Amino acid sequence: MDDGPSVRVLPDRPPVVIPPVPTGAPPASLVVPLLIGAAVTVAIGAYARMHEPTGIAVSVAGFSSPMTVKVWLGSGAALFAVVQLLSAMAMWGRLGGFSPSWAGAAHRWSGRVAFLLTVPVAVHCLYALGFADYDARTLLHSLFGCLFFGVFTMKMLALPKQGLAGWVLPVAGGLLFTVLMGIWVTSSLWYFTTFGVGT
Repeated sequence: MDDGPSVRVLPDRPPVVIPPVPTGAPPASLVVPLLIGAAVTVAIGAYARMHEPTGIAVSVAGFSSPMTVKVWLGSGAALFAVVQLLSAMAMWGRLGGFSPSWAGAAHRWSGRVAFLLTVPVAVHCLYALGFADYDARTLLHSLFGCLFFGVFTMKMLALPKQGLAGWVLPVAGGLLFTVLMGIWVTSSLWYFTTFGVGT
């Protein structure tokens, strides 16, 4: 007698575990940029403290004194820093629908110009004035000045790294902008409100 096809019940098998697929480079680390940035900050602060201020600074034709050169170059750096902040916000879609194609180029070039303008200011401060702590304003200005180049170094070293968390560069840029504004407020703005706007 034919009973038809038979059905064989297989035992339950354990689920197959698929190993994770490598996604590329491991997450980037900020340890090295942070350490080098901190070293730059400390080195500039140590030099400014130990170096005997010379009081000698190079003036520029058209300005009444080296101090006015310093405060106007600092104001130029602050202006380009604002341009860089706005262009970054446009790139990240934080200005509503305003996100022109030239925002990236404006961001890069405004940053470069802002940094170049800070270099003669820093040379003037370090060589001619040194680390000043006569009062709260000069102390804050000296600390901001040392911190600026450390944060800048850290950001530049972190910039080419692949795999950074999305918040790293905006936070680094925001910190750099804040420190530069601190420098401007404790120097250029103080000068303009104390002695007037002039060259």
